[in-house]
Amino acid sequence: MRKDKLYFLTFISISVIFLIIASFGVKYFIKSSANQLIEIQLESSKREANEISKLTESQIAEGIVKSKIVSSVQNAIENTHNEASFICLFDWSGKQVCHPDITKVGLKVNSDQSLIKSLNEEDSSDKLYDLLINQRKENDSITSAEIVSEIVYISPVKDSDLIVAAQVNLSKISAQIRKLKTSFYTIFALMGGLIILSSFFAVRIIGSYYEKQLEQKNISLESELLNLSKLNTDLIAYQQKVVENTEEESIESLESTAESSKESSKKRILTYIRNELIPVPINNISYIYTENTITYIVCFDGKKSTSNDSLDDILMNLDTSLFFRANRQFIISITAIAKIIKYGNSQLKILIKDADVEIIISKNKAAEFRQWLNT
Repeated sequence: MRKDKLYFLTFISISVIFLIIASFGVKYFIKSSANQLIEIQLESSKREANEISKLTESQIAEGIVKSKIVSSVQNAIENTHNEASFICLFDWSGKQVCHPDITKVGLKVNSDQSLIKSLNEEDSSDKLYDLLINQRKENDSITSAEIVSEIVYISPVKDSDLIVAAQVNLSKISAQIRKLKTSFYTIFALMGGLIILSSFFAVRIIGSYYEKQLEQKNISLESELLNLSKLNTDLIAYQQKVVENTEEESIESLESTAESSKESSKKRILTYIRNELIPVPINNISYIYTENTITYIVCFDGKKSTSNDSLDDILMNLDTSLFFRANRQFIISITAIAKIIKYGNSQLKILIKDADVEIIISKNKAAEFRQWLNT
């Protein structure tokens, strides 16, 4: 249940994060795309208005009567496509003299001078986009059959009272932007669903893989702990065995003990404390180590003495069932070991009784140490 809850929370978190990012991102993409669309419409309308203005100027310069010019322009633009943008002609009084919809001829133009001025600036598409958004909010009751237009550019005709105006159909462009929004929202919804689902499954796959790796590590750790526990158990058993053997040897006769000692190993090692020669019983030795080419012998009571022999020479005179060469620096007694701890990568750390000493047994030496404890 905990895993399912974790996956569910992960799914919810990814969904919330995507929705937050998408809510900001989709607005930016819609506005950017809408501005490009509007900018194309504006440039096309401006170009067409300038062309008609120049054409009218040339006709006036040739002496053609104004009425004929107006009639020819009306014939040219009448019934033309006016869904997005179109051209009209009005005089200084503001009366429309030419319009694609002939029923609008003679009516006053609806122009916003501040809008025309702002549209001549660099960020004209942003201004028109804001106008479209406000117009849609204010004119929700207007049907799609009605045309809500606005003059976005004027080009006066020289030597006449005529003005060529480029108008945009706000209703149609607003409808185009709504379609654009619908497309973007659809794309973001599909993309969001794909990202959320793929992320969810990816989290599950990665989580399952991590859990398997963790289980394998736990199994390996449990195995190592069992081996280490067995090793410490063998140590305790071996130490008890050594103590029992020592008690049995003390009960035996001195002659049999002397003969066995001659056959097996020495009972004492000659050491030095300063200039004094001290024999140290082997049973009293806790551990032996070398430092700066000097060999030190440490007893269970903490007394330390030195020897002129190397660790190899000393080990030759010791009972190898009781002493073990842990590494190049230490020889340890079986009865001196307090605890065996796992250390590093398959290494062992030996803690000595009543001594602040940690002896490391390497990975290669660990198997030999285990075998030594089991003998």
